[in-house]
Amino acid sequence: MKIQYFFRHPLVGPSIHRVFRTIITEISKTQETLIIDIQNKGSMPWDVVSNNLFILKKRKKNTIHHVTGHIHDVLMALIGVKTVLTIHDLVFLENVRNPIKYFYKWLFWLYLPVKIADEVVCISNKTKEAILKKMKIDKLTVIYNAIDPIFKHVAKPFNNIKPVVLHIGTGWNKNLERTIIALENIPCHLRIIGKLNDNQLKLLDNHKIDFSNQCNLTDENIKDEYIKCDIVNFPSEYEGFGMPVIEGHKTGRVVVTSKIEPIIEVSANAVAYVDPNNIESIRLAYLKVIEDTDYRNSLIDLGIENAKRFSVETIAKQYLDLYQNLSKK
Repeated sequence: MKIQYFFRHPLVGPSIHRVFRTIITEISKTQETLIIDIQNKGSMPWDVVSNNLFILKKRKKNTIHHVTGHIHDVLMALIGVKTVLTIHDLVFLENVRNPIKYFYKWLFWLYLPVKIADEVVCISNKTKEAILKKMKIDKLTVIYNAIDPIFKHVAKPFNNIKPVVLHIGTGWNKNLERTIIALENIPCHLRIIGKLNDNQLKLLDNHKIDFSNQCNLTDENIKDEYIKCDIVNFPSEYEGFGMPVIEGHKTGRVVVTSKIEPIIEVSANAVAYVDPNNIESIRLAYLKVIEDTDYRNSLIDLGIENAKRFSVETIAKQYLDLYQNLSKK
């Protein structure tokens, strides 16, 4: 069986490449695989036409074509061959206010791609439910993201005097601003991964937060950040999945995160939940995991067990089963 994986342009962001790289490595042990990055990183109509012409030249008979996410519109170049589409979330629709742009994205990024694809994979039940609210379709399968095997359990004594709080991501949904306010007067070091804007820097100064900041880390660097931290902080307002939760679990760190879907689905109650819109809720969660050793250790134990659900062997087998069933049709 041959599988071609189509990825968005690398400059758009490495997250989808990172999620699928380990899955493809596992599948490559038994199947022939090929990775193809599209040429244009934009999403304007001329980019869509150019990318579809590029994909049209790459399609092959007796091959499964897997569009791994974001570039849903290239499915138009794959009509007539066996295709799998993975949809991570519908944020591309939920953030659109202009009705013309909304219709354009609904048509070319959701409706037509889903209709064309032979199989559609959702990375969470939340994504599946969101799609079903937009259209009626009976070919949706939920397959979670896999955790990179570089993440392993590394025991570390918890620093309850001045714990390191690891916060990954500085975008609008990552809730860094409320994190900063909630941590005021709590002895800790806030380790922030991602580019800080002027408002975030001002908040850090105003609330006298001891922090450090790093950008553009390699996967190995990020793994080391988990190992060195005491608390993984992930109080997001919106997520399509929530990899830092299970990466924290796998490493053996206590996780503070939002009580929202799909994080509830992914975390399996092995976390300290917060209301992401409530600063006091976030603050109280920090204090409890720092001060209550039994509570903290119970969450760490539950998290280590939860991480097993996301092993690359488990997730790769689910994709292989999907491919094999599709190849027989």
